[in-house]
Amino acid sequence: MSYIILNKDALPQDGHSHDFQGFQYGDTNISFIWVDMPPGDGPRLHKHPYQEIFILLEGQATSTVGNATIEAKANQVVIAPSNVPHKFVNAGQGVLKQIDIHLSPRFITQWLED
Repeated sequence: MSYIILNKDALPQDGHSHDFQGFQYGDTNISFIWVDMPPGDGPRLHKHPYQEIFILLEGQATSTVGNATIEAKANQVVIAPSNVPHKFVNAGQGVLKQIDIHLSPRFITQWLED
């Protein structure tokens, strides 16, 4: 059995996040986004054909999942169902740190806002 160890900085950076897509690392069946989002920032409305799980490590976020607006904070988990539009914004004064888990070996995203 072999293993892989990666440093965060070795992952591709996309704005305020680092992306891990499982297909790039053997037969890993999940992907994730390592988020370090400044106050007032966040991704625009989108959806995926799989669930997305947001693990808030530090800070707070205002999330929209379908028709619901959710106030989440560190040590909480938000789950967006498959095919349900969602987005979040850092609602705090400091950096929002979270891990966004995609139940897919690659990101499949349909953007719904410009």
